[in-house]
Amino acid sequence: MLMLDLGFVRANLAQVREKLGRRGADVAAMLGGFEELDRIRRAAITQSESLKAERNQISGEVAKRKQKGEDAAELMDRTRSMKEEIERCTADAAEAEQQMQAVLQQIPNLPAESVPPGTSAEDNVEVRRWGTLRAFDFAPKPHWELGEQLGILNFEQAAKISGARFAVYWDAGARLERALANFMLDLHTGTHGYREVLPPFMVNEASLFGTGQLPKFKEDLFHCEGRDHWMIPTAEVPLTNLYRDDILEEKQLPISVTAYTPCFRAEAGAYGKDVRGLVRQHQFQKVELVKFVTPEQSSAEHEKLTQHAEAVLQALELPYRVMNLCAGDLGFSAAKTYDLEVWLPGQNLYREISSCSNFEAFQARRANIRYRPQGQKKTEFVHTLNGSGLAVGRTWLAIVENYQQADGTVAIPTALQPYMGGLKVIEARLS
Repeated sequence: MLMLDLGFVRANLAQVREKLGRRGADVAAMLGGFEELDRIRRAAITQSESLKAERNQISGEVAKRKQKGEDAAELMDRTRSMKEEIERCTADAAEAEQQMQAVLQQIPNLPAESVPPGTSAEDNVEVRRWGTLRAFDFAPKPHWELGEQLGILNFEQAAKISGARFAVYWDAGARLERALANFMLDLHTGTHGYREVLPPFMVNEASLFGTGQLPKFKEDLFHCEGRDHWMIPTAEVPLTNLYRDDILEEKQLPISVTAYTPCFRAEAGAYGKDVRGLVRQHQFQKVELVKFVTPEQSSAEHEKLTQHAEAVLQALELPYRVMNLCAGDLGFSAAKTYDLEVWLPGQNLYREISSCSNFEAFQARRANIRYRPQGQKKTEFVHTLNGSGLAVGRTWLAIVENYQQADGTVAIPTALQPYMGGLKVIEARLS
């Protein structure tokens, strides 16, 4: 299946060019001779149909000659040669269509009309802010300093075990990670109505194609050599593929699912970025939110999913802002994305902690996820949505930085204290 409908692209090429241009894409290179391939395909199909019509006419003449006892050998030779020409035309059309599909597989989703123009993160539009930035009477530290001083975070041990971009959590640090995951899952299942899923942490190539990671982002993934097993970069992949090649009934929609999983990313293009701390790791944990909806539900459910992710930050009393990503900053599969950016006083910046995206029918086309509208026989593609609810490691570091105290300890947010066995403050171990 294609991420964009072949017929739509063919009929609306000017619109596709304009929307890809809004992304800042090299449109001429990206479309890769699509029009020429389409011309070749159409010409081959037209010629094939013309030859078939002529062959049918000659076959009728052959029948007449045989009835009259006349020689039809020359006409029969012609029909045999025409058969070879028809087969060649059919093969040419199929080859052109295959090449067109290869072109479309590399084209990102088209931005929704409500996506602001722009070419980079500098052009993203702030939608709203929540919370008040804490006024410190001391210089706040970054989480990597606090974590190491408290003995709850160790990067050297992780490097010894696995290499760079890994972390070992200890004691209250490990429990804080676990507490956050349980708190998020309880909130999303108990309050927001999501079904909890524990999916596989390895998926096949078809699953990664369905959500848009393959073939374009192969270098960012971890692959088990010699096997069709890939480590998941996010639970979005197995959750979305739960319904690959399925036909849902409209009454089932919307479907909302959530999962807590580790995520594995090679970060092939990210070296030199965020080299300190927990921000960009090869392995991290995340609670993911995924929705399957009808096109009519799509926009409202996207807003709702974003609010569900925001509810976690509000419950933990972490200041944040919501950004509407511009066309040039959208991910490959997204038609529209809101980023939630949490305030980190130890680094004096806002940092993305959740991306909440509407993929419209992009992923559903690739994964062949359909639904049957009530009272109709014809099926349509669902719309898929997803967002982090939240990235657990980044929430961990946001708590450590926002709740740090002058004596180097870290207070536990009230909402998390029951999940921490009543612990209210993280202090350094004495031994």
